[in-house]
Amino acid sequence: MATKRYTKDHEWIRLNGDVGVVGITTYAQSQLGDVVFVELPKVGVRIAKGAEAAVVESVKAASEIYAPAGGEVIAVNDALEAAPATVNEDAEGSGWFFELRLADLKEVEELMSEDAYQHYLETIA
Repeated sequence: MATKRYTKDHEWIRLNGDVGVVGITTYAQSQLGDVVFVELPKVGVRIAKGAEAAVVESVKAASEIYAPAGGEVIAVNDALEAAPATVNEDAEGSGWFFELRLADLKEVEELMSEDAYQHYLETIA
């Protein structure tokens, strides 16, 4: 089973070996509203933990997506360019943004578990 972790900026990363799939949480997409555009990173780019990796634009606002861990972008979800609303429909599934080959697995271990993230959401509601 893949490990899933969360950031306080409402990104998630699903770990499978040394590869992490990254997206925004259901909470984040609900705050954004209808997503109309997604700007994805380029494959081959190295991104540091916490660095801006992508941009999502909605009818309400534009928001940066930060890398929950550092590594090299090895794939992007090209389907989002044609259908950005996929993020609204399935933010934590088919609405993923990009895949990273992780530089340091310990960076993922430092992120919140699903239970910790749910508790965090209760503190900001």
